[in-house]
Amino acid sequence: MTAQAFVELRELALNTQIGTYGPMDTPPDTHLLELTLGIGSHRVLIAKDEMANVFDYDPLMAEIDRLAEVGHYETQERLMTRIAQACVAYPDILCIDIRLRKAPVRRGNGVLGVRLSLDEAATQDLRHSLQNPR
Repeated sequence: MTAQAFVELRELALNTQIGTYGPMDTPPDTHLLELTLGIGSHRVLIAKDEMANVFDYDPLMAEIDRLAEVGHYETQERLMTRIAQACVAYPDILCIDIRLRKAPVRRGNGVLGVRLSLDEAATQDLRHSLQNPR
């Protein structure tokens, strides 16, 4: 049996501006991030209760906050791309699942989101492409 370990973030409201809305459109009140990061099980099954033995997600969370707040995004996809790029900067992250959703969508209701899932190979490919730009 294979051991798998994940860091999971749920329902994080981002302080961000995404999209362009006309007078008849419904601008969203909130943008919520969900993030699941596959990490090595050795970062969870630890012998000693020490921070050096676990994946420290705090610097990544600070970078996600910075990316969200840096300015206006036309699309959710661009912010998601930048979050994925921030994730691959951490060698401990083996795979990535990102969900970004906004609400409301129409007439004060509805939730619309985009999801990106990168398995280990796709995560490595993104990491490699950032380290070796063309």
